[in-house]
Amino acid sequence: MYKNLYECFKHWYRGGQIFLYSDPHFGDDDTKKFRKNYIPDEEQVKRINSKIGKNDTIIFLGDIGNIEYVKKIRGYKILIMGNHDKGSSHYKKDLFNNKYLFDEVYEGPLVISEKIILSHEPIDISFMLNIHGHDHSLSYCLDNNHINICAEHINYYPIPLKKIVNSGVLNKIKSIHRLAIEKRNK
Repeated sequence: MYKNLYECFKHWYRGGQIFLYSDPHFGDDDTKKFRKNYIPDEEQVKRINSKIGKNDTIIFLGDIGNIEYVKKIRGYKILIMGNHDKGSSHYKKDLFNNKYLFDEVYEGPLVISEKIILSHEPIDISFMLNIHGHDHSLSYCLDNNHINICAEHINYYPIPLKKIVNSGVLNKIKSIHRLAIEKRNK
């Protein structure tokens, strides 16, 4: 578990892990054009479920596509909406089965700890690590406080938040408090 999550997000830890995934674009045939390593939607679901257990949480950073595939994914599901997603009510309940598609839906970026912000599109913010998707031309790498986790960049396997945190990447980021002190002392 990542202990520095803000209190309101600690329920995401349900005895398992917290995973991140972006831009599945389920059912979107145009993805074949811009993904060099395109895989079919059913294979994407299979790879996601190979990592996600019933006590795990998976946070999707937007551009879901066909919601029928979401129903096949295990775990506690969270959506931070992307530019291709419809209104938030579309993702909250499956009206036919009276089940939740996503347990939580957010319409914009989410600050989950002192140094981590989750979003669909990249955000330039010097005092936080921005974990995002949206940019299909880049790769999974740390660049100027960004990690791009579009599905094709992570080989269609969700990334554990713990792996990112344990990599030490947050140690390189000065907190907003430190930056304010340094600015004042100039």
